[in-house]
Amino acid sequence: MCMVVIVDYGLGNLGSIKNMLQFIGFDALISSDKEQISAAKKLILPGVGSFDQGMINLRERELLPVLNQRVLIDQVPILGICLGMQLLGSGSEEGTLPGLSWIEQETKKFNPEDHQSFPVPHLGWEYVSFKEESSRLLSGFNAETKFYFAHSYFVNCKNREDVILQADYIQPFDAGVQKEHIMGVQFHPEKSHKYGMQLLTNFVSNF
Repeated sequence: MCMVVIVDYGLGNLGSIKNMLQFIGFDALISSDKEQISAAKKLILPGVGSFDQGMINLRERELLPVLNQRVLIDQVPILGICLGMQLLGSGSEEGTLPGLSWIEQETKKFNPEDHQSFPVPHLGWEYVSFKEESSRLLSGFNAETKFYFAHSYFVNCKNREDVILQADYIQPFDAGVQKEHIMGVQFHPEKSHKYGMQLLTNFVSNF
């Protein structure tokens, strides 16, 4: 069994992610303890909330140094979920603070003004298209794969080689990114039933 630490920085669907991981057979721990983060074999950075508040919480809990050490130096695999994916980038139109800058991406706001039939936030199931099928995060999926989304902002990845999934709502947007061992998904795998189970299994087992 791999020990997975779900990083607790005061924002996110922590319990649901842990329950899903345990349901599919993996030990998981919710923690903001630096020693436990330092011992983890896999990290998950969840998030439900605003970009700036996420970065403020990470800083106030003094988690940035240990996360940078584990991810950038020790190269521990990490999966950002929803806001957690957005925090992997340089910044967001939602706020003014810099992000983690682990992946070259920016977060933009959906503009529904010309698309009245598309309410924001975007809530619901969407099919995804595969941009990098060789990614081990995507093993076992097919063209009928769909995930549950809940967001008002979306990621625009500068290096298109880092995009592994796209979805379409108002406009095409990057739904999954991967730069080596650093991964992010805009959707919620913990709410995506069998598709989410497969993705989390791939993350824990394939990296």
